[in-house]
Amino acid sequence: MKRLTLLLAAGFLCLTVSAQKPKDTIRIGGMVIVKEGKTNGSKDKGVKVQRDYSPKKLRNVSTNWGIVDLGFSNYEDKTNYGAAGIGGYLVNRPGYPALGKSDFKLRTGKSINVNIWFFMQRVNLVKHYVNLKYGLGLELNNYRYKSTISYKENGFEPYSAVPVYRNEPFIFRDSISFSKNKLAADYLTIPLMLNFTSSPKHANRGVSLSVGVSAGYLYSQRNKQKSDERGKDKNKGEYDLERFKFAYVAELGLGPIHLYGSYSPKSMYQRALDIRPYTVGLRFSNW
Repeated sequence: MKRLTLLLAAGFLCLTVSAQKPKDTIRIGGMVIVKEGKTNGSKDKGVKVQRDYSPKKLRNVSTNWGIVDLGFSNYEDKTNYGAAGIGGYLVNRPGYPALGKSDFKLRTGKSINVNIWFFMQRVNLVKHYVNLKYGLGLELNNYRYKSTISYKENGFEPYSAVPVYRNEPFIFRDSISFSKNKLAADYLTIPLMLNFTSSPKHANRGVSLSVGVSAGYLYSQRNKQKSDERGKDKNKGEYDLERFKFAYVAELGLGPIHLYGSYSPKSMYQRALDIRPYTVGLRFSNW
Protein backbone atom coordinates (compact mmCIF):
# COMPACT_ATOMS: atom_id res chain seq x y z
CA MET A 1 0.00 0.00 0.00
CA LYS A 2 2.85 2.39 0.84
CA ARG A 3 4.50 1.64 -2.51
CA LEU A 4 1.26 2.43 -4.37
CA THR A 5 0.87 5.73 -2.51
CA LEU A 6 4.46 6.77 -3.29
CA LEU A 7 4.02 5.92 -6.98
CA LEU A 8 0.81 7.99 -7.23
CA ALA A 9 2.46 10.98 -5.49
CA ALA A 10 5.48 10.84 -7.83
CA GLY A 11 3.23 10.67 -10.89
CA PHE A 12 1.18 13.67 -9.77
CA LEU A 13 4.38 15.68 -9.18
CA CYS A 14 5.64 14.88 -12.70
CA LEU A 15 2.33 15.95 -14.26
CA THR A 16 2.38 19.22 -12.31
CA VAL A 17 5.95 20.05 -13.39
CA SER A 18 5.29 19.20 -17.05
CA ALA A 19 2.16 21.39 -17.08
CA GLN A 20 4.09 24.54 -15.99
CA LYS A 21 5.00 27.12 -18.65
CA PRO A 22 8.41 28.63 -18.11
CA LYS A 23 8.60 32.29 -19.22
CA ASP A 24 11.41 34.71 -20.04
CA THR A 25 10.66 38.45 -19.89
CA ILE A 26 12.60 41.14 -21.76
CA ARG A 27 11.90 44.87 -21.43
CA ILE A 28 12.76 47.26 -24.29
CA GLY A 29 11.77 50.86 -23.57
CA GLY A 30 8.02 50.82 -23.01
CA MET A 31 7.54 47.28 -24.43
CA VAL A 32 7.58 43.91 -22.66
CA ILE A 33 8.46 40.74 -24.64
CA VAL A 34 7.35 37.49 -22.96
CA LYS A 35 8.86 34.23 -24.25
CA GLU A 36 6.82 31.18 -23.22
CA GLY A 37 8.14 27.60 -23.05
CA LYS A 38 6.77 24.47 -24.78
CA THR A 39 3.28 23.53 -23.66
CA ASN A 40 1.52 20.12 -23.63
CA GLY A 41 3.90 18.44 -26.05
CA SER A 42 3.97 21.37 -28.49
CA LYS A 43 7.29 21.88 -30.26
CA ASP A 44 6.70 25.62 -30.78
CA LYS A 45 7.53 28.36 -28.33
CA GLY A 46 5.19 31.32 -27.92
CA VAL A 47 6.35 34.98 -28.01
CA LYS A 48 4.03 37.72 -26.79
CA VAL A 49 4.72 41.48 -27.11
CA GLN A 50 2.77 43.88 -24.95
CA ARG A 51 2.95 47.51 -23.85
CA ASP A 52 4.21 48.28 -20.36
CA TYR A 53 1.78 50.75 -18.82
CA SER A 54 3.34 50.72 -15.38
CA PRO A 55 4.16 54.29 -14.21
CA LYS A 56 7.80 55.32 -14.54
CA LYS A 57 9.65 56.61 -11.53
CA LEU A 58 10.62 60.25 -12.06
CA ARG A 59 14.15 61.38 -11.29
CA ASN A 60 14.67 64.14 -8.77
CA VAL A 61 17.29 65.70 -11.06
CA SER A 62 16.87 65.51 -14.84
CA THR A 63 19.08 67.06 -17.55
CA ASN A 64 18.17 68.31 -21.01
CA TRP A 65 21.09 68.76 -23.43
CA GLY A 66 21.41 70.98 -26.50
CA ILE A 67 18.34 73.24 -26.34
CA VAL A 68 17.85 75.80 -29.14
CA ASP A 69 15.72 78.97 -29.13
CA LEU A 70 14.69 80.79 -32.30
CA GLY A 71 12.93 84.13 -32.05
CA PHE A 72 13.14 87.90 -32.37
CA SER A 73 15.23 90.57 -30.63
CA ASN A 74 13.86 94.03 -29.98
CA TYR A 75 13.97 96.75 -27.35
CA GLU A 76 12.01 99.43 -25.57
CA ASP A 77 13.52 102.85 -26.24
CA LYS A 78 13.11 105.17 -23.23
CA THR A 79 15.92 107.55 -24.19
CA ASN A 80 15.59 111.29 -23.60
CA TYR A 81 17.21 112.35 -26.88
CA GLY A 82 17.18 115.98 -25.87
CA ALA A 83 19.90 115.18 -23.33
CA ALA A 84 21.45 112.10 -24.92
CA GLY A 85 24.10 113.97 -26.87
CA ILE A 86 25.46 115.80 -23.85
CA GLY A 87 28.13 113.20 -23.16
CA GLY A 88 29.27 113.18 -26.77
CA TYR A 89 28.16 109.60 -27.36
CA LEU A 90 25.83 110.68 -30.19
CA VAL A 91 27.55 112.78 -32.87
CA ASN A 92 25.23 114.95 -34.97
CA ARG A 93 25.92 116.23 -38.47
CA PRO A 94 25.79 120.04 -38.75
CA GLY A 95 22.79 121.25 -40.72
CA TYR A 96 20.89 117.96 -40.27
CA PRO A 97 18.35 116.83 -37.66
CA ALA A 98 19.87 115.46 -34.48
CA LEU A 99 19.91 111.73 -33.89
CA GLY A 100 16.61 110.57 -32.43
CA LYS A 101 14.37 107.61 -31.75
CA SER A 102 13.69 107.02 -35.45
CA ASP A 103 17.40 106.37 -36.05
CA PHE A 104 17.31 103.42 -33.66
CA LYS A 105 14.17 101.77 -35.05
CA LEU A 106 14.62 98.14 -36.04
CA ARG A 107 13.53 95.92 -38.88
CA THR A 108 11.45 93.69 -36.64
CA GLY A 109 11.29 90.63 -38.89
CA LYS A 110 15.06 90.67 -39.45
CA SER A 111 16.18 91.31 -35.88
CA ILE A 112 16.83 87.73 -34.89
CA ASN A 113 17.50 86.10 -31.53
CA VAL A 114 19.14 82.66 -31.35
CA ASN A 115 19.93 81.03 -28.01
CA ILE A 116 21.98 77.86 -27.66
CA TRP A 117 21.70 76.28 -24.22
CA PHE A 118 24.43 73.75 -23.53
CA PHE A 119 22.21 72.17 -20.90
CA MET A 120 19.27 72.80 -18.60
CA GLN A 121 18.58 70.93 -15.38
CA ARG A 122 15.36 70.49 -13.45
CA VAL A 123 15.39 69.72 -9.72
CA ASN A 124 12.26 68.38 -8.02
CA LEU A 125 10.95 70.56 -5.18
CA VAL A 126 7.32 69.48 -4.61
CA LYS A 127 6.28 66.06 -6.02
CA HIS A 128 7.62 67.04 -9.48
CA TYR A 129 4.81 69.61 -9.87
CA VAL A 130 7.12 72.39 -8.68
CA ASN A 131 10.77 72.36 -9.79
CA LEU A 132 13.88 74.50 -9.85
CA LYS A 133 15.19 74.98 -13.38
CA TYR A 134 18.60 76.38 -14.40
CA GLY A 135 21.14 76.12 -17.20
CA LEU A 136 24.04 77.62 -19.15
CA GLY A 137 24.16 78.86 -22.72
CA LEU A 138 24.74 81.57 -25.31
CA GLU A 139 22.35 84.40 -26.19
CA LEU A 140 22.93 85.75 -29.70
CA ASN A 141 21.10 89.00 -30.52
CA ASN A 142 21.05 90.76 -33.89
CA TYR A 143 19.52 94.26 -33.98
CA ARG A 144 18.86 95.16 -37.62
CA TYR A 145 18.56 98.93 -38.14
CA LYS A 146 16.38 100.75 -40.65
CA SER A 147 18.66 103.81 -40.58
CA THR A 148 22.30 104.45 -41.47
CA ILE A 149 23.77 104.83 -37.98
CA SER A 150 27.33 103.59 -37.45
CA TYR A 151 29.34 102.67 -34.36
CA LYS A 152 32.97 103.63 -33.86
CA GLU A 153 35.20 102.43 -31.03
CA ASN A 154 37.43 105.48 -31.53
CA GLY A 155 38.68 107.67 -34.37
CA PHE A 156 38.27 111.07 -35.98
CA GLU A 157 34.93 112.72 -35.39
CA PRO A 158 32.97 112.88 -38.68
CA TYR A 159 31.65 116.16 -40.14
CA SER A 160 33.96 118.24 -37.95
CA ALA A 161 35.47 121.36 -39.57
CA VAL A 162 38.65 120.75 -37.58
CA PRO A 163 39.93 117.13 -37.30
CA VAL A 164 39.16 115.92 -33.79
CA TYR A 165 40.34 112.49 -32.68
CA ARG A 166 38.15 110.81 -30.08
CA ASN A 167 39.55 108.07 -27.90
CA GLU A 168 36.12 106.80 -26.86
CA PRO A 169 33.16 105.12 -28.58
CA PHE A 170 30.54 107.18 -30.42
CA ILE A 171 27.54 106.76 -32.74
CA PHE A 172 26.81 108.89 -35.82
CA ARG A 173 24.51 108.97 -38.84
CA ASP A 174 26.60 107.78 -41.79
CA SER A 175 26.72 109.46 -45.19
CA ILE A 176 25.96 106.32 -47.24
CA SER A 177 23.10 103.82 -47.45
CA PHE A 178 23.38 100.24 -46.22
CA SER A 179 21.61 97.15 -47.53
CA LYS A 180 22.43 95.57 -44.17
CA ASN A 181 23.19 97.39 -40.94
CA LYS A 182 23.06 95.60 -37.61
CA LEU A 183 24.47 95.57 -34.11
CA ALA A 184 25.24 92.10 -32.72
CA ALA A 185 25.44 91.54 -28.97
CA ASP A 186 26.29 88.06 -27.66
CA TYR A 187 26.11 86.92 -24.02
CA LEU A 188 27.11 83.93 -21.92
CA THR A 189 24.00 83.49 -19.80
CA ILE A 190 22.78 81.58 -16.75
CA PRO A 191 18.97 81.41 -16.28
CA LEU A 192 17.37 80.48 -12.95
CA MET A 193 13.62 79.74 -12.91
CA LEU A 194 10.84 78.26 -10.81
CA ASN A 195 8.97 75.68 -12.89
CA PHE A 196 5.33 74.59 -12.51
CA THR A 197 3.90 71.68 -14.50
CA SER A 198 0.43 70.12 -14.60
CA SER A 199 1.58 66.72 -15.92
CA PRO A 200 5.02 65.75 -14.57
CA LYS A 201 4.85 62.15 -15.86
CA HIS A 202 4.13 63.27 -19.43
CA ALA A 203 6.53 65.98 -20.60
CA ASN A 204 4.67 66.72 -23.84
CA ARG A 205 1.22 66.96 -22.28
CA GLY A 206 -0.52 69.51 -20.13
CA VAL A 207 0.69 73.01 -19.32
CA SER A 208 4.00 74.14 -17.84
CA LEU A 209 5.17 77.58 -16.74
CA SER A 210 8.66 78.74 -15.75
CA VAL A 211 9.45 82.22 -14.40
CA GLY A 212 12.67 83.67 -13.06
CA VAL A 213 15.74 85.73 -13.87
CA SER A 214 18.93 85.44 -15.89
CA ALA A 215 22.42 86.91 -15.64
CA GLY A 216 24.50 87.38 -18.78
CA TYR A 217 28.05 88.44 -19.60
CA LEU A 218 28.68 90.32 -22.87
CA TYR A 219 31.56 88.58 -24.63
CA SER A 220 31.16 89.96 -28.17
CA GLN A 221 29.79 93.15 -29.77
CA ARG A 222 30.09 94.17 -33.42
CA ASN A 223 28.59 96.46 -36.03
CA LYS A 224 28.10 94.56 -39.30
CA GLN A 225 27.31 96.55 -42.44
CA LYS A 226 26.91 95.95 -46.16
CA SER A 227 26.94 98.67 -48.83
CA ASP A 228 27.89 99.22 -52.47
CA GLU A 229 30.55 101.77 -51.51
CA ARG A 230 32.37 99.77 -48.80
CA GLY A 231 31.29 96.21 -49.41
CA LYS A 232 31.02 94.08 -46.27
CA ASP A 233 32.29 95.52 -43.00
CA LYS A 234 32.37 93.57 -39.74
CA ASN A 235 33.65 95.93 -37.07
CA LYS A 236 34.32 94.37 -33.69
CA GLY A 237 34.95 96.76 -30.85
CA GLU A 238 33.96 98.22 -27.51
CA TYR A 239 30.89 100.39 -28.08
CA ASP A 240 30.02 101.19 -24.46
CA LEU A 241 27.45 98.44 -24.12
CA GLU A 242 26.88 97.23 -20.58
CA ARG A 243 29.15 94.30 -19.81
CA PHE A 244 26.58 92.55 -17.60
CA LYS A 245 22.93 91.96 -18.40
CA PHE A 246 20.13 91.20 -15.95
CA ALA A 247 16.75 90.08 -17.29
CA TYR A 248 13.42 88.63 -16.27
CA VAL A 249 12.77 85.38 -18.13
CA ALA A 250 9.75 83.13 -18.68
CA GLU A 251 8.79 79.97 -20.55
CA LEU A 252 5.31 78.65 -21.38
CA GLY A 253 4.74 75.05 -22.44
CA LEU A 254 1.47 74.06 -24.14
CA GLY A 255 1.83 70.35 -24.80
CA PRO A 256 4.84 69.90 -27.13
CA ILE A 257 5.02 73.64 -27.95
CA HIS A 258 7.33 75.83 -25.85
CA LEU A 259 7.43 79.64 -25.96
CA TYR A 260 10.08 81.81 -24.26
CA GLY A 261 10.58 85.46 -23.51
CA SER A 262 12.95 87.82 -21.68
CA TYR A 263 12.97 91.48 -20.69
CA SER A 264 15.80 93.55 -19.23
CA PRO A 265 14.70 96.44 -16.98
CA LYS A 266 18.06 98.16 -17.45
CA SER A 267 19.56 99.82 -20.53
CA MET A 268 21.97 97.78 -22.65
CA TYR A 269 24.16 100.92 -22.97
CA GLN A 270 26.46 102.34 -20.32
CA ARG A 271 25.60 105.97 -21.03
CA ALA A 272 23.32 108.38 -22.90
CA LEU A 273 20.89 105.80 -24.33
CA ASP A 274 18.14 104.13 -22.29
CA ILE A 275 17.34 101.10 -24.45
CA ARG A 276 15.94 98.00 -22.72
CA PRO A 277 16.11 94.77 -24.72
CA TYR A 278 13.57 91.95 -24.88
CA THR A 279 13.17 88.70 -26.82
CA VAL A 280 10.30 86.35 -27.75
CA GLY A 281 10.28 83.09 -29.68
CA LEU A 282 10.03 79.30 -29.85
CA ARG A 283 12.06 76.91 -27.69
CA PHE A 284 12.95 73.46 -28.99
CA SER A 285 13.17 71.39 -25.82
CA ASN A 286 12.11 68.01 -24.41
CA TRP A 287 10.53 69.69 -21.36
